[in-house]
Amino acid sequence: MQQLLLMLLQVYLLCIFGRIILSWFPTSPGSPLASVMGFLYAITEPVLGPIRNVLPSIGMFDLSPIVVIIGIQVLMRVIQGSM
Repeated sequence: MQQLLLMLLQVYLLCIFGRIILSWFPTSPGSPLASVMGFLYAITEPVLGPIRNVLPSIGMFDLSPIVVIIGIQVLMRVIQGSM
């Protein structure tokens, strides 16, 4: 069970990194890249959105992915420590 949870957390981290990287590129509606970005947005925004609302904005930089990545890393270490 713990291995499955760790694997899901790793996949979620990859989705967050994918969203970050794809946000650097312009996407046109209907393109394959837009559908991938839409999927990544749909699965990451429920976690990133509330954190973004709590964090103060620093210019145009969104720090919510950094907070979530650190949180997931801590959670993964806690899970690994309980094995």
